[in-house]
Formats: sequence, structure tokens, C-alpha cells
Amino acid sequence: MNCDSCVNYIYDEEFDYYYCDVDLDEDEMYKYLTGNFNECPYYRDNDEYKVVRKQM
Repeated sequence: MNCDSCVNYIYDEEFDYYYCDVDLDEDEMYKYLTGNFNECPYYRDNDEYKVVRKQM
């Protein structure tokens, strides 16, 4: 999964970068920073139209 499409991936305008808004423990943070976080348990799709498409 891609962090760019996660609702927890927040843009900080003051510092001009994105960050994960979930409080990760030390092991999870290491996996996140090294790119080995393949199946994030906190991932939530940021597709706000997903529900609408299911209704059609």
C-alpha cells in the first residue's frame, strides 16, 4: 500500500513535508522509515468517493 493514499498521511505546510499522523512504536517507526512497512495496520484509504461508487 502507498502512504500517499492514506488518510493518516498529513501535509505540514509550516515545514513543507508529509508525515504519518499515527503514533508508531519504535519497531513500527523503523519499518516506516526504511520502507519495509508493507502492511500497515493503520492504513485507511483516503478515497472519499469510494462509498459513492459502491452505491451506484
